[in-house]
Amino acid sequence: MVYRPFRSTRRYLLAACAVGLGVASVSAQTPSTAAPVGPNPSRVDVFMGYSYFGAHGQVKPAGINYSSIDTGAMGSGAYYFNKYVGGEIIFAAHPDGHNDGLYTASAGPIFRAPMQNFTLFAHGLAGGARLGGPNQSNPFIYHEPYQWGPTLTVGGGMDYDLPFLNNRFSLRLFQVDYRYVHANYGPPVPIPTSGVLGGRANLSGAEVSTGIVAHFGHIIPPPPVTYSCAVSPATVFPGDPITVTGTPLNLNPKKTATYSWTADGGTISGTSTTANIDTKSANPGTYTVKGHVTEGPKPGEMADCSASYTVKAFEPPTLSCSANPSTVAPGDSSTITASGVSPQNRPLTYSYSSSAGTVSGNGSTATLTTTGAAPGTITVTCNVVDDKGQTASATTTVTVNAPPAPPAPTTSQLCSINFDRDKKRPARVDNEAKACLDDIALNLQRTSDAKLAVVGDKDSAEKKGDKLAAERAVNAKAYLVTEKGIDAGRISVYTGSENGKTVTTTLIPAGATLSTTGITPVDESAVTAKPRTAPATRHHKKQQ
Repeated sequence: MVYRPFRSTRRYLLAACAVGLGVASVSAQTPSTAAPVGPNPSRVDVFMGYSYFGAHGQVKPAGINYSSIDTGAMGSGAYYFNKYVGGEIIFAAHPDGHNDGLYTASAGPIFRAPMQNFTLFAHGLAGGARLGGPNQSNPFIYHEPYQWGPTLTVGGGMDYDLPFLNNRFSLRLFQVDYRYVHANYGPPVPIPTSGVLGGRANLSGAEVSTGIVAHFGHIIPPPPVTYSCAVSPATVFPGDPITVTGTPLNLNPKKTATYSWTADGGTISGTSTTANIDTKSANPGTYTVKGHVTEGPKPGEMADCSASYTVKAFEPPTLSCSANPSTVAPGDSSTITASGVSPQNRPLTYSYSSSAGTVSGNGSTATLTTTGAAPGTITVTCNVVDDKGQTASATTTVTVNAPPAPPAPTTSQLCSINFDRDKKRPARVDNEAKACLDDIALNLQRTSDAKLAVVGDKDSAEKKGDKLAAERAVNAKAYLVTEKGIDAGRISVYTGSENGKTVTTTLIPAGATLSTTGITPVDESAVTAKPRTAPATRHHKKQQ
């Protein structure tokens, strides 16, 4: 039987475990936001490794010491409720001590403090222990059979995260526990004895382990799959296509996602993140398209999305109408331009009408001809119709200017008559004057609404010049009236202020005005016209 004192060492180990347990307990109460950044903690840890048990205790009242057990194995499983706190089960086997053996099964809480690349943990457990010994056959004979009794364990340790396989494994650098075991072997028997020694054992010791930890699951589950979708365009006319695009997030690249689509307006097709909606059969209204993505049956492995779209009723075309030029002279033409727009790009047909003149054309341009149209405003109506029978119309105007007013009629000078040849009858209308008056008569006959002004002038050296000037004018009028049959009311006679034995004539068309500057009307009642022919010559016989 060998006794190895580990009293001082065990005390230090027990103190370190107690401190570790307190630190882990405090960490478990700290909000997760204060925890150091690191890998997502595992949900389940499984440990397998070597274990050493440093025993300290005796069987009483025999006073025989238990030995430390160098060879042992330990396995444990821990399930964590959150990042810091969990429950643990430990199985330990120390079967081959110098005079004893120990098997234990314990369960209890475990606390951990995940750090970057390593984890500190502490635990406290209770359970059952199967303790055997001490045993000896020489020089004394005694033994203690394996007996179940209670066991208490408290301690802690440190795990280092191995940097491969996504930190799936850790190396347990150390696990140091204080273990207490109690066993009751029955009534004590004095040594030597070939039977059971009996008595009671209160065994304590340091249990030191190391090995590999495997991690399973995560405390923080992977983010759920999300799905959003959008339609383009969001507003269409019947028959226009719509493209739906879905955007999934948080998919597991190791899994294959499947997609499906439904729509309550039109026909949808597609089995990927993109689908197409045929709206030919959709009535005008607002509809919803729904998408579904799944990569597994569990919650968070599937998601839905929806988007709305509108199918609009066909809209009639719009139309604008213009004229160039918008003002024309009578008989001129103007170009009419119609600009029709179909919101759904339907084919368009044009037609035209006008309130006056004629308009021709059946395309987007036409020609308005104003021949025969009265001056004023002509309204042109432009019409358009699409292949669905929907119409629109617009108007424009063209102004036809009135023709320019004819120039105001003006007087014109006709031929003049010279009375300087007949000295004896200086107011007589001679043959030369007759020729002039005949030409004047022709002008008056051609323009029946024209009038004539006859102005007689005098020579400054003539005696009774005013009278002669008036007679010259009256005689010229008399010839036209009596000889040529001109209406006397169409002829006015005046005396002028020019120096000369002349008569000047002025044709006055209808609407024209004679300037009376320098002329004076003749009082025809005071002036008697003289015949053009000369009186017969009397011959006196000589008295014999």
